[in-house]
Amino acid sequence: MSETAPSAAGEQQNQAASLQKIQTLLSAKDDTSRFVGLALLKSVLDNTPELRTDEDGLVSLWESIPQKFLDRLIRTGSKQQAKGTNDMLDLAVSVLHTFTALLPEKSRQDTKLVNRIPQLVACLLYCSDDTTRLVLETLVSLVNQPEGAKVFDTIEDLSTLTEIAPSQPLVLDTLFYSWLGAMATTSDKMTLSSKIDKTIGMLVVSFRGTDGVTLLNFLGNLLPRLDPELLPPNPTWLPSLAKFVRDLVISRPTADGRAAFTNLSAALLEVYPIQAPSFYLPRMSTPNTQQRAKLNNPSYNPTAQRLTSAYNVVSNFMGYLLRTLEALDSGETNNNQWIMKPDLLLKLRTSISETMSLTAEYLRDRWDASIAGAMGLHPEARTAAANEGGVSHFTLAWDSKSVHSSQDPLILAAIRTLAIWLREDDGELLRKEAAGLCDMFVDLYQTSSAPEKGLDFRRPLLVAFEGILEERKGKEAFLENGGWQALVTDLYNIFQASSTMSDENEAARGVEIVRILLQIAEAEQPGPREDWMDLVTKVAAWAVPDQTQPPMVEEFQVAVLQLATALLVNAHPGLRRRYTHSTSAIIGIATQLRDKVKKDKGLVEALSDVLEALAALH
Repeated sequence: MSETAPSAAGEQQNQAASLQKIQTLLSAKDDTSRFVGLALLKSVLDNTPELRTDEDGLVSLWESIPQKFLDRLIRTGSKQQAKGTNDMLDLAVSVLHTFTALLPEKSRQDTKLVNRIPQLVACLLYCSDDTTRLVLETLVSLVNQPEGAKVFDTIEDLSTLTEIAPSQPLVLDTLFYSWLGAMATTSDKMTLSSKIDKTIGMLVVSFRGTDGVTLLNFLGNLLPRLDPELLPPNPTWLPSLAKFVRDLVISRPTADGRAAFTNLSAALLEVYPIQAPSFYLPRMSTPNTQQRAKLNNPSYNPTAQRLTSAYNVVSNFMGYLLRTLEALDSGETNNNQWIMKPDLLLKLRTSISETMSLTAEYLRDRWDASIAGAMGLHPEARTAAANEGGVSHFTLAWDSKSVHSSQDPLILAAIRTLAIWLREDDGELLRKEAAGLCDMFVDLYQTSSAPEKGLDFRRPLLVAFEGILEERKGKEAFLENGGWQALVTDLYNIFQASSTMSDENEAARGVEIVRILLQIAEAEQPGPREDWMDLVTKVAAWAVPDQTQPPMVEEFQVAVLQLATALLVNAHPGLRRRYTHSTSAIIGIATQLRDKVKKDKGLVEALSDVLEALAALH
């Protein structure tokens, strides 16, 4: 210990001497000595952890750097054209970056630091890639406070930023924080609005030739947050944004891409309710008779792709609307973040409802042509034979010879969009119209049970059934066309597989099936049909797996027991007596399952209700 103390003291003395030497060099009158001092300072800061946490020491070192010397380094370095060998500019930026990160918040707002912002923006034209990154990180930190945003607002030419924005996302962060900060401090809103308008226009030009995802995401976040008086009144860049969105939609975008154009949709509809619909969300084209005639033309594929993308845009936008409503209902957001005015939302609802009605009409006609020939048309009157996907059937002249309806992405996209609207909107008329599609939906559900053959319609169709079954006509059409049997068959397959496999996606679909069948079983009068009780027998023969399974799988298994219990409870007493042994077996299964899921209070409570209901039947 006697050796350690003098050693530590010696290190402190060496460090103090080194810092004193650096400050002496920085206070010299010649720039060569200052440059050496600044280089030594950067090295000491990088290699002395205890100094990086010494706020008083950092402030003292920062104050010892002549600000005019920093300016000369940046200015002189900016005149050197050879990127990557610019020692003066690289050192000045590196030092500013380090002090911006380490100085206490009060010092970061000091004029000596924030007044370097214009020079940092100007020098970007001459920076190496690494120094560019340091400049942008420094700018983001500085403009994210009132004083920095105020200084940034004085810069007239932002072209050095907009030109590199496609390859440097931090540019958009810099603009985002600086404009929001300036919004709170500037008194000249008109000038700031003009600058925002001009800069966004420059960004749109810079992003041409890219997918524009980062730009769309930036504008989707920025525009709703700007004060109304800061929004450019008649922006010339709206059509260009619409093109970005169209190009992105038809390019099979990633999840980030879909989120970007969906959020921008909401933003533009909110802030530009008059201009945006015509530029950005034109009335969606719905397949008409003329387009049906193109089913066998070479132009069908691009037409179908465009319409598929249009449906996907609408369905994603519906999802955004629903999330916004849920956030409002739950208190997660405030009224200032409402997506659009109520009168505009009502107009949008009317437009979508009309489009969905035409969509249902198209689906009916297309399915009749490809499968049934035509609604109400006798089979002998059908004109020609076709063989599609290995299935031989009659077809009308305008049906597709190459793409069967059950394998057409357009049909899947249309059904997905229609399904969301049927479930979420209370349109009685549309639900009755959709009930006429139950034969198509049930058929598609059954053919999707072998997904290796092509498209899987099952999840969208389950969503559609939820809406259709709200109407009496919908329930009748669903049952008449074999809907119960189609869903029960799928449900039992998932249930059996859950004994040995833990597929959470399958289990999630199973929970949706139970929700639909439970709705039907509980509403059927005077009770469940006799053939429905086959499910009770099959559930009674199920063996509870020993291994621990994911929560979704266990939730699904409990849901199946709840469905079997509902069938028994609602069955006529005479019919119920035939299932005494099955009832006892299900009680045993529920007891075992309750012991297995005892850590999940919700599932334990649900199984206790099952046991109580079944015990009452004995």
